[in-house]
Amino acid sequence: MKSIFTSSFLVIAIAVSGMLLTTSCRKKKDTIAKIYVRDASNSPVAGCQVVLKGVSTTNNPGSVELYDTTETNASGEAIFNFNDEYKLGQAGVAVLNIEAEKDALFGTGIIKIEEEVTNEETVFVQ
Repeated sequence: MKSIFTSSFLVIAIAVSGMLLTTSCRKKKDTIAKIYVRDASNSPVAGCQVVLKGVSTTNNPGSVELYDTTETNASGEAIFNFNDEYKLGQAGVAVLNIEAEKDALFGTGIIKIEEEVTNEETVFVQ
């Protein structure tokens, strides 16, 4: 009787432990920045080079801490993935300067990157 009680308790303990371990581990969601580039007539600008820069305000003010670049797609969107920069439990990711340039057109902006969401900003080039 004692061995049945002990083995039943052991099975229940293992089951509860397994449930706690599988529910307590949370998978990190994507942290994305999506920049929409538009011209003066509000039309999408395809093939525009978009640069995101994180400039330090504490250590060596003015030095670039984060730099990433890509081109806009046919819809005028530039998409950046910040999964490597964001760590679970971290409060916020970055505030970045945006520079967009194509031929003689140029525009700037700022985007705040928040964790585990798609962050969006529009930049107009002139």
